[in-house]
Amino acid sequence: MTDAEIIRLYQQRDEKAVQETKQQYESLCMTIAYNILGTREDAEECFDDALMHLWHAIPPAEPESLGAFLVTAVRNAARDRLAYANAKRRGGGQLTVAIDELKDCFQSPEHPDRMLDSIALRDAFRRFLPTLSPAARMIFLRRYWLCLTAKEVAAETGCSVGRVNMSLLRTRKKLKTFLEKEELL
Repeated sequence: MTDAEIIRLYQQRDEKAVQETKQQYESLCMTIAYNILGTREDAEECFDDALMHLWHAIPPAEPESLGAFLVTAVRNAARDRLAYANAKRRGGGQLTVAIDELKDCFQSPEHPDRMLDSIALRDAFRRFLPTLSPAARMIFLRRYWLCLTAKEVAAETGCSVGRVNMSLLRTRKKLKTFLEKEELL
């Protein structure tokens, strides 16, 4: 089924929408939640929470991309769970590692994950991402939005882990320079 067909099922309050969503997006969502939290059980709960959020959000929401809408819900649920558990690095999730890699690009290294949600920074990211080459953008987003490890990004992109790490390093430097020019750093 297409995203539009699944969204239509949600709008009709047809429970088949949840089954179709699971079939198409469970693997991706579980990977994201697992990489943030570090445990399968927590990842499953976050995915279930995101499905519940989707059920309640549509309607009235009409997302352009069901996948992006769901991934955002999963990511938010996982971040909330991580904050709740206040994991002082408990669980070893990839979100903590990814945020630590980006800490030099933000004013508040104690809470860079909160900065990611600020409107000004979000707008800056929207302007920054198109300045990257498609390959660098894909690597950056897979690492820092989907919270995949460098090894997982390398496997998905067909690059070596070294090339992924070098691309991420260069992109972080570009991001820092960009944010300084935007006076956000």
